[in-house]
Amino acid sequence: MADGIFINETIDQLSVDGVSVRYVKAGKENGVPLLLTAPWPESIFAFNLVWSDLCKLGPVIAVDLPGFGQSQAREDLMSPDAMGNFVIKLMAAFGIERAHVIAPDVGTLAALFAASKRPDLFESIVAGSGGASMTLLGESLAQVVASKKAAYVGSDGGEQVVKFVSGSARVTIPTEILEDYRQSSEGQRWNEAADFVRAYSTDLPRLEKLLPDIQTPVLVISGKDDPLVPPSNGDFLAGLLPHSRAEIVEAGHFVWEDASADYARLVSSWIMDGYRSV
Repeated sequence: MADGIFINETIDQLSVDGVSVRYVKAGKENGVPLLLTAPWPESIFAFNLVWSDLCKLGPVIAVDLPGFGQSQAREDLMSPDAMGNFVIKLMAAFGIERAHVIAPDVGTLAALFAASKRPDLFESIVAGSGGASMTLLGESLAQVVASKKAAYVGSDGGEQVVKFVSGSARVTIPTEILEDYRQSSEGQRWNEAADFVRAYSTDLPRLEKLLPDIQTPVLVISGKDDPLVPPSNGDFLAGLLPHSRAEIVEAGHFVWEDASADYARLVSSWIMDGYRSV
């Protein structure tokens, strides 16, 4: 495997609420845990370049949320609000009483919904690269949000994801990681996962009303040239969350890979002390 996340760690599965979830654990034995949720259409492999830095901060668990990566899908979980409820159950299953949750892309919305219901579970949240307002979505993401599942029936999502990621990322993604991304979206898995963003039209307006009451410290990291989720989405979140900070880095959508050194630096500084001052 490529240097980083899976060079020494064991990938495992855990049943949570009847769903098999893929995860990997590493890091320090002591400290506030870090829970990482993988971005879409990638997987836990997306954290490959920042893994070693994050493991210095505390115990680390990276997961593929249901329907994403190579975790089992369940139709009723494919919306931000429902996935937020699942995140709460996921933390209980891992015995996590309180954590820093690093949740880029689709995980951002799930984590914020979860924090609105169970603030006691969240020491802080690192968000970003997740659509926050229907009016601020990039054109291609808005098209998926407005799409019907029938439009993609018969197409293989895996090969399309490999082309998209390898053509969009600003670094070379190792072949074995691209293969994991392909398997994570092959057949109809990408189309089924897209139901999560198809629920944005319902869930994003609901989340907007909740944001001012979320007291959890939130760091929002956006890519300056993100065509899917422009940095205006990060500004939107930071403008409504009472304890938050927005950072924009030189990157496209895949900030954790495009600008891995900057991403690791921002997250490390935030978790070591920065979150206490917002």
